[in-house]
Amino acid sequence: MSKESEITPFSGSSGSAPSSLGKSARLKKVATTLRWAGLAGFWGQLVLGVVSSVTLALAIVNQSERSSPGIGFSLFCAVCGLICLVVGICIAFRYSKMASKFAKPNAAPPKKSTTIKMVQIAIITSIVGTIITIIGGETITGIVLSKTLAFDPARVFNSRSTTEFVNSLDVFIIQACFSIILAHCIGLVSSLWIYSRIDK
Repeated sequence: MSKESEITPFSGSSGSAPSSLGKSARLKKVATTLRWAGLAGFWGQLVLGVVSSVTLALAIVNQSERSSPGIGFSLFCAVCGLICLVVGICIAFRYSKMASKFAKPNAAPPKKSTTIKMVQIAIITSIVGTIITIIGGETITGIVLSKTLAFDPARVFNSRSTTEFVNSLDVFIIQACFSIILAHCIGLVSSLWIYSRIDK
């Protein structure tokens, strides 16, 4: 087995190859890290992704309550963050598949460069998704704040529209943004943990 196919660098002295036992122990360690971090990232992101999808679907259904263009922008950012989350979920699922290749004694494990590149893509995706969703969350939060500051109790019974008050659409988007951000944080932590274990 060549160095290029190893996930962890050789640690033998004087450039000599380490024993097969040392290789097996390192590969088993990498397989365990990929398996557990991948499963944690996959299920954490999947559950929050489903919650976010349902919440965004309810927000889209309540488009009649849209009160300003900013709400449409925040909804767009939340959807973009959800798309990034789907990519992160797919990569986390891939971690578990890669772990099985490291666990097989007679199978050649993926190259270190390939595995690290995948982890880096997951990290970048989580960061980009988090930033986009935070922008959307800040936008809808500012809209809700402006509605709260402009709230006039005397107009509650005289107003013909509820869009000038905090409504269900605002709450749905805020909830979706927080769920997506949390999901990206879970994916980011799991990817960073894998990266810290294999890039040694």
